[in-house]
Formats: sequence, structure tokens, C-alpha cells
Amino acid sequence: MKRIGLLFTIFVVALGSAQAQKRAFTIEDLYRVKAVSDLSLSPDGKKALFLVAASDLPRAKRVTHVWTMDIDGSNARELTHGEKGENSPRFSPDGKWISFINAADSSLNLMSTGGGEPRKLANLSTGIADPLWSPDGKLIAFASDVYPECGGDDACNKKISERWEKGPLKAHMADGLFYRHWNAWKDGTRTHTFVVTVASGEIRDVTPGDFDAPSFQLGGPLQYDFSPDGSELVVVSNHDKVGATSTNNDLWLISLRDKDSEPRNITAANRAYDGSPKYSPDGKYIAYRTQKQPGYESDLFRLGVYDRGARTSTVLTESFRNWIDDFEWAPDSRAIYFGAQGEGHNPIYKIDLAGKAITQVVSDKTIDGYAFTHDGKRVVYIKRSVGEPSEIYSATITADKAGAPTRLTHVNDALAAEVDIRPAESIWVEGAGGAKIQVFIVKPHDFDPSKKYPLILNVHGGPQSQWEDAFRGDWQVYPGAGYVVAFPNPHGSTGYGQDFTAEISGDYGGKVYEDVMKVTDSLEKLPYVDRNHIGAMGWSYGGYMMMWLEGHTDRFKAIASMMGIFDLKSFYGATEELWFPEWDLKGQPWDSALYEKWSPSNSVKNFKTPCLVITGERDYRSPYTQSLQFYTALQKMNVPSRLIVYSNAGHWPSSYEMALYYTAHLEWFQKYLGGGGPPWTTEQFLRNAVFDPETGKRITQSAEPASSKMAKPRQ
Repeated sequence: MKRIGLLFTIFVVALGSAQAQKRAFTIEDLYRVKAVSDLSLSPDGKKALFLVAASDLPRAKRVTHVWTMDIDGSNARELTHGEKGENSPRFSPDGKWISFINAADSSLNLMSTGGGEPRKLANLSTGIADPLWSPDGKLIAFASDVYPECGGDDACNKKISERWEKGPLKAHMADGLFYRHWNAWKDGTRTHTFVVTVASGEIRDVTPGDFDAPSFQLGGPLQYDFSPDGSELVVVSNHDKVGATSTNNDLWLISLRDKDSEPRNITAANRAYDGSPKYSPDGKYIAYRTQKQPGYESDLFRLGVYDRGARTSTVLTESFRNWIDDFEWAPDSRAIYFGAQGEGHNPIYKIDLAGKAITQVVSDKTIDGYAFTHDGKRVVYIKRSVGEPSEIYSATITADKAGAPTRLTHVNDALAAEVDIRPAESIWVEGAGGAKIQVFIVKPHDFDPSKKYPLILNVHGGPQSQWEDAFRGDWQVYPGAGYVVAFPNPHGSTGYGQDFTAEISGDYGGKVYEDVMKVTDSLEKLPYVDRNHIGAMGWSYGGYMMMWLEGHTDRFKAIASMMGIFDLKSFYGATEELWFPEWDLKGQPWDSALYEKWSPSNSVKNFKTPCLVITGERDYRSPYTQSLQFYTALQKMNVPSRLIVYSNAGHWPSSYEMALYYTAHLEWFQKYLGGGGPPWTTEQFLRNAVFDPETGKRITQSAEPASSKMAKPRQ
């Protein structure tokens, strides 16, 4: 026993020494992290396809390439090498071909699994996205944004687009709502679903008309699927007259054999969302995600099944009170695997169709994608956690339970060996109404529990979403500069039951504000937190909450608001998805008092806290004029403040644009909280004066900014 204890002591000392030898995480290190995504398996289950994205910060580039490996992780290699990268790789049903999108021209390409040069199968001037093979391998479906009057006539689409783009007049016109969406003007275009014949390259528009089919979504499962015999396609589309106020996506069946047949709506009885359809392998059913409350985008996502023979739908997961994310059928069509959010994780479950029994199969922090082998005996998945960038893992399945995972990829090993990537801890705090609020905490590099550190509290957006135990820049860049960071999941967050999620609707600045205050009360009592140097930041709804904090408390030394909402009445008139404020604020500004009650603009006279404001001109979800109004109010109240406006960014800036975001936050918080700062100034990076894009080297400055030094903790 003494020998075992001695060996354990030696191990702990060695581990601590190894950690101490690693250096602090920086902004530049974030751009050395490689991201693994878009995992799929070959039909025989022997090989995997996936994407690896790598960044070149000095040259403002981020490129994704297709990789393959054997199912045990051996023989990993990069398959594609295009200058602009590739995406959406998929095996053909017979396993002989790999399809992918060439990012240089958005063309659909095929390459043999045995090697050789790829060939273009389809190329449209309007671009190609989200390819899907038919089960017989004869067709590939994809989506493209076209002018309805042109449909699949690419020459027609190209003529209109080029004339508009190259002409002397630049203007937009609308005769209805939804004239712009997310970060782009519609300008009369619609998303249509096409099929291309693999043998001939013939392309056909199978969803002609003045509707988006599939409907717009930000990520998530595909919105169309082939029947097992390849005779039918199911596509998600919303045909309501005013799409801006409707979440009524439906499933439409389209015959691929009878071109004259009309699409059939199989979910017309439900006026709320229906989407993400997938046929069962035996062809008897279509599984899909469904909601029950019309106009409520954050209603519980349930798993439904449509019986093709009986033409009836059944909800399988009504008793499961967290959102269903992606899912896939078991090979025998008797069960469905699905991912779901839960307390900062997203495990994979299995539900039996006959008895509706639900079993948790895999739980491993944040699972970004997964695939089961055809025999159901193995699951391969992409996993990340706060302290671990994304990698691929595999686990055997026995009696519906995954065994110990085996790591298959090692794309970030070199960085992890050099840099201190900090893990998260989780605590629970009593919030509004006695509810338990989960808070993730990341401690700084070279953490010493006997010292005190400045703290940054980060409120998430959504607002119906959750902070997950997942690698992301905010959780590493600031701890690398000497800050403790905390990420609470307050009322309105997902993963804690639908009732908890629903409590934010109609209560925008209520329980969440109380949660934030009580979480801060608890955090400032931690022995290693400097209670006199606490800041707060947030994005989207989190940006709104920063604006709300500005007018309702002066306990924070500095605040940073990104893409926030300042004046709810004017926000309603400029945002695009009107169902969102109409549900969360219970009506329109002229018939709901909540727009007035919860507007930060009504508390301007209380503004005191120094505030950084960041926004993007192409943000049509939280229009950038909201941040301009907020900044004007700060300036008129003589509150120290800084405004940064991205010219080309929408609600989510690009990877390169985010480097300015991290720089500005570090500089701002160093000034008011006393922690470490960025390796260059905000002005230098904004003026493109940090890197030479030709050589990739740092531009020599007259003097290194003092902010580049990491702050020392307080004794």
C-alpha cells in the first residue's frame, strides 16, 4: 500500500509539473485549433468520412478539407486539397463514390473511394448545398437559392443575378414581410430542392414555386429525405401567407416518378413546426421533429412518426421534456436514436417504437455528430468539452449501453501538449424562485487558490439555449489572460425541462436578471474571486441583458454587449422573424405593454458602468441600429464606452472577424478589471496593422503594447 501511495504521489507531482510547463492560451492559439465535423460512415461500416477545418490567422483564411480513416482510427488521411476547401462529404450507397461540395464554385463533385481525380457532377451559378444520395444511388438531392420565375433554368438565374449585381443601381424592393433574413436580402429568391441524375448529370427542380422548400434553418438535420425505394422525396416547407409570423413548417411528399402529381402535405393538421424528416429503412414510417404551439419557435421539440400506410402521426416523446435534436433510425426500423440537451451535455438516447421506452445510450460531454454502424454494435461520434477541442471517438454498444470510448483522431494533440487548455467545473446556485441554476466556471492559467483573480460573467444568447460543456474561444482566451470566467444557464435555458425554458417568455428582464444577480452573489464569495473586479458580457439576448444590467445595477466594473437589443418597440419594426417577439413579448408593440416594460431604453438615466458595444451592419436578427441607439445613450450620459461596428458581419461574425472581438474584450476588461490584455491593440487589429497577409508575419510595431502582458493575480 505504501508503494502504491508513493507511486500515486509521484504521478500527481509529475502531472502538475507537466501542466505548469504549458504556457497560457492566447488568441493566436485559438486559431491553431482544428475543428472536426460532418462525420459519416461507409455503408459497410469500415471507413469514416469527416471534415477538418484549419485557420491561417495572419492571412484571414479558414479552409475545410475532407478526411477519411478506417473505423479503428488507422490510415487517416486528407482526401481533398482545394485552395478554397470542400464540405458535405458523403459515401454513395454502394460505397464506391464520395460526393462533396467544392467551396471554390459551390459545385457538386464525385471522386472514387479508390482514389483518382474528382469530377464535377453539377454546377449552378446559384450554388449547391446539402447534398443527399438516394438509397439506390441514382440521384442526389441538393438545395439552391433561385428566382422562382427561373426555377431550374440556370441561364435565366444567372442573367438576372449578373444584371442586378453589375448594374449601376443598387436597391432592394419588397411587397411583403420576410424581405430579408438572418444576414441577407431575399431580393425575390427562394430556396428550392433539386435532384441530379448521377449517370447523366441532368438537374431538375422538384419544388418549383414561390415558397422556400426547404425552409431556412441555421444548422441542424437536413430538411428533406428520399424514400427507401427512391420514388418519393419529403421536403419541409412553410406555405402560410405571412411567413414572418408563422412557424408552421410542414412535411410535403413529392413524387419523383410522376412529374405532374401535386405535392401532398402530410402534417397539415398541426399548425406548429414539423421538420427534419427521415424515412425508416423499411419504408413504413417517416420520423420527424415536431412542436405543438403555433408561433412559438422554442416550444418543446418532440419526436413524431408518420405511418405511411395508415396516414396518421404519433408523438413518441411527449414525456421527455428536453428538446430533441438530431436523430437516426435503427437498422431494423424498430427504434430511433436521438440526441437531446440536458444540463450542459447532449447525450444520445434510444427509443423503442412499440413501447416508447427511452434508454440513454451514450453520454460524453458535448457530442456534435454521431453515426451507428449498420449492425448497431458500434457508435462513432465527435466529442468536445471545455478543455478538449473536437475529436472523433468510438464505443461498442452492449445491451443499449456504450462502453468506454476510444479516441480515433488526434488533430489537436500538438497544441494540447504545448498550451494549457483549461477544463470547466460546474456548480449549482439558487436562483429566482428557488430554482437551481447551473454555472460553469473556468479558472485561469497557473491557477493558485490562495490568490484572487478578476471575474467575467458571460450570459448566453438565444435566449432559449444552453451553455454546454464544449470547447469555445471565450472559455479559453480569457482564462489564458488571467481571468476566472463563469457561464450560467439562467431561466429560459434549454436542457432543464421545458417548463424552465418557457419561463423567460413574457419575463425578459425578470427572473434572468435575478438569476444573474444571485449567481454573482455566489461567485464573489469564492475565495479566489476578486469581488471588486467583476465584469459581465453577453451576445444577442446576452447583449440585451447587458443593456438591462446597465440601467439596473452598478455592481459590475465593466460590461460588454454584443448584438444586443436596446429598444424593443423599434426592434420589432426592424427584425425579420416576427414570431419571436410576438411570442416572447406577447403580441405587437401596439397591443402589448411588455415592449415598454422590458426595454433597456427606459432606464438610460441610470447608466453608469463602462461599456463596450459591438455589432454588425448585416445583422438582420438584432439590427445594428439597436446597438447604435444604446451607444448614443451611453455617450450622452457620459459613460465611458466604445463602439465597434463590423461592416460585413451579421449576427455571427466570421472566424477571422472574431479575432477583433477577443482583442476588444481583452483590452476593455484589462482597463477596468485589471486582468491581462491582448497581444496587440484593438486599433491595430481593426486597421489591419497586425499581420502582413503576404508573408504571414507580424508587422513590427514601434513598441509592444503593455496590454500584451498577462496580469498577475492579487495576493
